[in-house]
Amino acid sequence: MEFPESVLTKAKSGKIEVRGLESRGKYVMCKYLDPKTLKPADLKKKLCLMDEEGNVQEFFIIPTKTPNRYLLIKSEKEEKERKVWNEKTGTVEELWK
Repeated sequence: MEFPESVLTKAKSGKIEVRGLESRGKYVMCKYLDPKTLKPADLKKKLCLMDEEGNVQEFFIIPTKTPNRYLLIKSEKEEKERKVWNEKTGTVEELWK
């Protein structure tokens, strides 16, 4: 099968691969703040992904000691609905607006 150059990529091994769409959706990135100072309580972040069908996947993004390198760990989806603090507006918001 022929593919346009715009969807082809070369792996580190030199093998040509097709960049295929698995899903599309929206995301929320959460950071963890100290409640007294609103400064970062931890360097980890949580990335929540929702596809077009409403399926959610959640990952912790943890920085490593090597600059610009991160560890991505899939987390268990929490059953309870969570809210987030919006620093820009100073209000509580639903995780998914």
